Amino acid sequence: MTELTHAAHFESRATQAHAARFGMWVFLSSELLLFAGLFALYAAGRVAHPQAFAEGIAHSTKTIGSVNTAILLCSSTSVALAVECLKRGRQKLSAGALGITLLLGAAFLALKLTEYAEHFRDGIFPGGSGHFFAQHPAHGLALFWTLYFLTTGLHAIHVTVGLVLLSLTARRVSQRRIDPTRAYSLHNVALYWHLIDLIWIFLWPLYYLS
Repeated sequence: MTELTHAAHFESRATQAHAARFGMWVFLSSELLLFAGLFALYAAGRVAHPQAFAEGIAHSTKTIGSVNTAILLCSSTSVALAVECLKRGRQKLSAGALGITLLLGAAFLALKLTEYAEHFRDGIFPGGSGHFFAQHPAHGLALFWTLYFLTTGLHAIHVTVGLVLLSLTARRVSQRRIDPTRAYSLHNVALYWHLIDLIWIFLWPLYYLS
């Protein structure tokens, strides 16, 4: 009896791969809509309170934000390398590249938590609570930091989910349960990780530079 290389409800492996890719793009589109709403809130707040938003950016930790940008760009490169290695049948190298991606993602989260800790020590909390806002009573400053914690916190949750997916996929690749014929599984996870990188490329100038 021939072993199926695809799920029974698909006509072929190619059909299953196409459905998986299409489903991932639909999911990624919904994620983009979620963050687009947060970006719209930011734009409205900045138009209404330009000075307060400028003051908020002046107190952001630009060094950590910039280092994290470089980390995510490198992680996107390593996950793309993992996909290419798997397609060429080099599963060991693919698993190694995924390991590098996991380390970079963990470093991003560690720096993000360090950044949050610095803000908390400075008395900056969501909702405008903390002694920082008593010393800087600019109208709209609480809105900036609330949006900052909400948006970057949601992004950090996505990074955490991405790390879980990458670790599970790396294990399957190292065990050769994902081979070149099933590269779409890794490709979908890589697409999710690229989305995380893309969103941060927008967050970086909005909350650290502009």
